[in-house]
Amino acid sequence: MLTHLSIRNFAVVKTLDVDFRQGMTAITGETGAGKSISVDALGLCLGDRADSGMVRTGADKAEVSAGFNVRQLPAAQRWLEEHELLDHDEVLIRRVISSEGRSKAFVNGIPVPLQQLKILGQFLLSIHGQHAHQQILKGDNQRNLLDQYAEHDTLLNKVADSYQVLKTQRQHYQNLLEGQQQREDRGRLLSYQIQELDDYALAEGEFISLELEHKKLSHSQTLLEQSQISFHQLYEAEDFNALSAVQSSIDRLTELQEHDPSLAPIVTMLAEACIQIDEASNELRAYTEQLEIDPMRMQNVEVRYSQALDLSRKHNVQPETLYNFHQQLATEFSELVKDDSLLEELKEQLREHDKQYHQAAQKLSLSRQKAAKSFAKQVEKHIHQMNMADAVFKINVEHHIEGTPNKLGLDSVKFLVSTNLGQALDNLEKVVSGGELSRIGLAIQVISSSNNDVATMIFDEVDSGISGSTASVVGQLLRELGDNVQVICVTHLPQVAARAHNQMFVTKFSDKKTTETHMICLQESERIEELARLLAGDTITQTAIENAKELLQISNS
Repeated sequence: MLTHLSIRNFAVVKTLDVDFRQGMTAITGETGAGKSISVDALGLCLGDRADSGMVRTGADKAEVSAGFNVRQLPAAQRWLEEHELLDHDEVLIRRVISSEGRSKAFVNGIPVPLQQLKILGQFLLSIHGQHAHQQILKGDNQRNLLDQYAEHDTLLNKVADSYQVLKTQRQHYQNLLEGQQQREDRGRLLSYQIQELDDYALAEGEFISLELEHKKLSHSQTLLEQSQISFHQLYEAEDFNALSAVQSSIDRLTELQEHDPSLAPIVTMLAEACIQIDEASNELRAYTEQLEIDPMRMQNVEVRYSQALDLSRKHNVQPETLYNFHQQLATEFSELVKDDSLLEELKEQLREHDKQYHQAAQKLSLSRQKAAKSFAKQVEKHIHQMNMADAVFKINVEHHIEGTPNKLGLDSVKFLVSTNLGQALDNLEKVVSGGELSRIGLAIQVISSSNNDVATMIFDEVDSGISGSTASVVGQLLRELGDNVQVICVTHLPQVAARAHNQMFVTKFSDKKTTETHMICLQESERIEELARLLAGDTITQTAIENAKELLQISNS
């Protein structure tokens, strides 16, 4: 619950410190005194937008602090623990706004972004402004109010999750579908290219071998002639050959070793050379014997080699990469075939996800229809008490099974009302007057608020357009709500203020240079005087005082 509010240099408030109690607290005061200043300040503490106009004239900054006790708020405690902001059972929120419009926020002394304040505020209090009644005329808000009353978050989450899956799958399917014609065109090209390369059937590494063989066959006559000449010079020539020349040198030098031993290494080297020449000659003989000129093989290699070059030029790749290019095309074609197959699979999956979404939406709709009856019954009961005895209130939940899926389901929710006997049910905006809308809106807010997990409800002049006995019933409703949660109500009605457990008075003071707003907690005698003012206006009579006493006595009995 809200325990304390501290304001410094905010709007017309120079300094204000207010302690709040459990139960219902009424805030009253003269018109224009700034009764809603505390509501505006709390809104800032919970993440409302700040601007430089909020800073009191002449001050360099405004500061607003709000203290809360979260002992009975497990959701708030969990959030604070997750963000390492929990300090026992107390939470102090502070917001500082500079005269330039910049602002800073702190939770228990730790700087936090505004988005976190907004999230934390959802666990601490709810504020119902004086224009909240107009909001219930909107279909989306009517559905949200019904969902809040029904407390079927699990069903809402199930629908939202199913919708997200369906949306993602639909997008994937649509992307594949849009590219289908492009894939078909690409597939036809790939099929032709792959068939051409399949017919050629180049093996891995074959082009390198083919290129080497082509070069060899192209020079086979030269290779044979030159190899035979070399063999003849090395080994076979009778008048002179390399092998016999070296052997002759070995013989001569071997004899000379006896005269000079330093020739021995030379003889050794020549002996090794002789062996090398002999081996090379044998290898060369074998090479020339196996080397043959085959015109048919030459023609076949020439044809295949030329085809490889033609294909590489056609596909704009290097001939040695033609095999890998062929494999890449085959892989790409395989993926295109998979995409077409996947398109059919996705189509089937879409049907299943669509079915699951509609099943979840149907369950949510049934829950809404059930809650609508109970909700409407309670609203009708409350507005009967507020001098609308003949009013009929219904909530129509229409399930659009052929509607466009969204994360909130397939329902349209409409609040229908008949305010007079014999009058047909119709939409709120077509039937009710301003005062009737205020009563219906207040009833809905009170019922919805009772389902909130927050411990503090703030009503900012939500009783506008209400008076007389109806105002007394409104006050009683808020007091009953205050028996369970903390209720803070800004009001101008004495019947409502008298029902409060506590009452605060807002006054405005001006010294012709500056204006200040003050708020004080009223004792019983002061409450009587303030209630008399609300009853009689600025001129307080004894009769008004007696009426105020009676009103306060009745309200507290």
